[in-house]
Amino acid sequence: MDLKLWAAASVVAAASVGVAQAQTAQQGKLSNDVLRIGVLTDISGVYADISGKGAVEAVKMAVEDFGGKMFGKPIEVVFADHQNKADVGAAKAREWYDSGNVDMINDLANSGVALAVAGVAKEKKRHAIVNNASNVGVTNAQCSPYTVHYTYDAYSLANGTGKAIVEGGGDTWFFLTVDFAFGIGLEQQVGDVVRNAKGRVVGAARHPLGTTDFSSYVLQAQASKAKIIGLASTGNDTINAIKAANEFGLTKNQKLAALLLWIQDVHALGLPVAQGLQLTNAWYWDMNDETRAFAKRYQQRVGGQMPNMAHAGDYSSTMHYLKAVQAAGSDDPDAVSAKMRELPINDMFAKGGKIREDGRMVHDMYLWQVKTPAESKYAWDYLKLVKTIPGEQAFMPLAQSSCYLVKK
Repeated sequence: MDLKLWAAASVVAAASVGVAQAQTAQQGKLSNDVLRIGVLTDISGVYADISGKGAVEAVKMAVEDFGGKMFGKPIEVVFADHQNKADVGAAKAREWYDSGNVDMINDLANSGVALAVAGVAKEKKRHAIVNNASNVGVTNAQCSPYTVHYTYDAYSLANGTGKAIVEGGGDTWFFLTVDFAFGIGLEQQVGDVVRNAKGRVVGAARHPLGTTDFSSYVLQAQASKAKIIGLASTGNDTINAIKAANEFGLTKNQKLAALLLWIQDVHALGLPVAQGLQLTNAWYWDMNDETRAFAKRYQQRVGGQMPNMAHAGDYSSTMHYLKAVQAAGSDDPDAVSAKMRELPINDMFAKGGKIREDGRMVHDMYLWQVKTPAESKYAWDYLKLVKTIPGEQAFMPLAQSSCYLVKK
């Protein structure tokens, strides 16, 4: 899809569905006669394939499926590229909240950006929903009534992939970590899991975001003699690290643990390279009839790729936000926050989902394993389920939360 064909702001209107028919009968009021959603994402950087234009399309799908209007007024979607820079993301959020009449910002790929925008959302008392970043600070130090961490976080990844590998005998770890809030937080969470299970972390090497030369880092990992090399990165960083590990022969004697692997990463690597890797994801396109129906619609819009868990989260969280505005009868941030925490989430993304007082959306997570080429029967048939991790086990207990909203 050519970016030149995308307007910086697009009014999304579509045929009415059941949700829209219900909301037209309800009277409500919008503060600026428009409900505006901003998608702040990585359009051109290392995370563009796992967020980017796909995140914008997922949000637009939710708006269209809702009916395109709220209380008879238009719902608009705008988007911007944060360039993986926290200051750029914070500045755009401030501009949108102050003068752009943006009511909610979604996606927020990149933990540094997500944390910065959560701080602005708290200050401005406007909504932000994090679907594509992992740092648990979103619902701890930067928590507020206005920020929701929806799809996954570092704690759930550590207690999925990390815990499963330690239980399987992988008790010595060395990390290849991308050097910013996301990677450092993920390394810390998985390291805690390893140590709590009486394992050892023998070292780590931190690399810049977007590096293409992993030779020195892979050599350090080989020299560590650790059984498991934990890749505390994602997107192109993880893809390049896995390729380098194979080229240098690391995988002959040591195993890789890709701590945040996406369906797009598996597609890029190919099953001969990726087969056997375990990963924790909140959602997979081929789980059931509902997920397949959404995925097919999404695939037609973006030119062939399947949605990942963050794209599904972008859609689901946008729909949940719209339902909360509808139920509140206005776009008043405090009233909408209360409704978001009151309403359950039951859709193609999650069943029995619930947003806690700290802003964490609690739902089941899933441990998957990448199929062998022989096991894959059709396009994008890449994962098989290892186990389901119940939501109350997957996410950080409230007792461990440092969020000021949590009553101790």
